[in-house]
Amino acid sequence: MAWQRPDGRQPYQLRPISFQQSFTRFAPAAVLAKCGDTQVLCSVSVTQGVPKFLEGTGKGWLTAEYRMLPTATPQRQEREFMKLSGRTQEIQRLIGRSLRAALDLEAIGERTLTVDADVLQADAGTRTTAITGGFVALANAISKLLQQGVLERSPIIGQVAAISVGLLQGEPFLDLNYIEDVRAEVDFNVVMNQQLGIIEVQGTAEEGSFSRTQLNSLLDFAEKGIQQLLIAQREAIANWNELYQG
Repeated sequence: MAWQRPDGRQPYQLRPISFQQSFTRFAPAAVLAKCGDTQVLCSVSVTQGVPKFLEGTGKGWLTAEYRMLPTATPQRQEREFMKLSGRTQEIQRLIGRSLRAALDLEAIGERTLTVDADVLQADAGTRTTAITGGFVALANAISKLLQQGVLERSPIIGQVAAISVGLLQGEPFLDLNYIEDVRAEVDFNVVMNQQLGIIEVQGTAEEGSFSRTQLNSLLDFAEKGIQQLLIAQREAIANWNELYQG
């Protein structure tokens, strides 16, 4: 019997996504990204200076930090302080790598952009929501830096969005929620740019294995979902045409 989605969506259908901008006051950009019941606050801050390996090069840097609030899940989780879990380190590196792909780092100068992704509520897809929402926050921060005269030109050379896909009872599904995520035989996170070029694919078989044909189907589903996310991002960024330097 084919898998019936708990929320009634079609296999290729995204959960509702939204970007609530200027969510907090003090950060140059703060976007509450919602994907179904998953909510991630994506904030961007700017500091002078870069890591030592970039000093004197004239290039900037982007890094990311990811955390989950203790009550983001049904059972309270302990806060992570000095020692980060392997999962947290993996996710924040993924967010940083993904968003750096959208930037010309030389146009930033020797500054560091930090993207903070704080999960307020988790229903699977927190890392992909962080990347997709993080890009909107990043564009807002760049817009403010241009208005302030801190940057002479926009460093944005592309878009970046991410989505999850998986196999349930051997069939592909897009944008898994938690119930589906824990039951999936195969689970993938896919990051792409505005040309649907692949930035990163993280995927594994939780049970058994999967075929090349199934892999192609999963990537086809991911492409369709990311195309919709790219449109939603552009609609959320008021001055996109001025910011995009592609």
